Amino acid sequence: MTSEVVQAQRETPFKDVVRLLDRHRISGLPVVDHDDKVVGVISGTELVRGQVARADTGRGGRLRLPRLRRSGQATAARARATTAAQLMSAPAIAVHPEQLVPDAARMMEHHGIELLPVVDEENLLIGIATRRDLLRVFLRTDEEIRRQVTEDVMAWPPNLPPPPVVVHVRDGMVTLEGRLERRSDIPVVVRSTWRIEGVVGVVNSLTYRVDDVHPPEKHHSHRIGHYWLPER
Repeated sequence: MTSEVVQAQRETPFKDVVRLLDRHRISGLPVVDHDDKVVGVISGTELVRGQVARADTGRGGRLRLPRLRRSGQATAARARATTAAQLMSAPAIAVHPEQLVPDAARMMEHHGIELLPVVDEENLLIGIATRRDLLRVFLRTDEEIRRQVTEDVMAWPPNLPPPPVVVHVRDGMVTLEGRLERRSDIPVVVRSTWRIEGVVGVVNSLTYRVDDVHPPEKHHSHRIGHYWLPER
């Protein structure tokens, strides 16, 4: 996230909002109240839509509000807006600092937004996360990613020897090779690797020693054992 945040208050005039976006070359900003609690977000894209609606109205076009969808009604309202409170989308969709980057990215994609205010447990603004901030994690080097996977994901209890797993990383693609003790450990390791910042993909080449998911079955009448082979 970016900790130095350009922000507006409810009563900030329309033109001052535009000046802030232009001066700092940003795509949007949060709106806070007098206690620095986030109450909404203003997007540059929404401002442009509002200006288009305002221009259409000025040319004599009619905005038939009852026939507009909710998004169209919001655009029409912004066409008449004069303050940040009237321009903003509310309530603001925000994240907490401990949330993972992939989770924040999914929120942006799901809601179709360009920035996420970062707030503490009292909803006080402490930073901002933009699409550029989230993409920055993919600039991590392969060695940084490999080291984190090895130290965090493959960290084993101190009373047990570490599993013989080799971690390879190339262009953010992680390959896991080796054998774990239990079959049920494999999906846990793969999911944890996926959640490492900067990981583009995971190639699972892990095997296991004990199949605790599908244990050996026995045919009681003939006492013939049927065993599940490790997946390749």
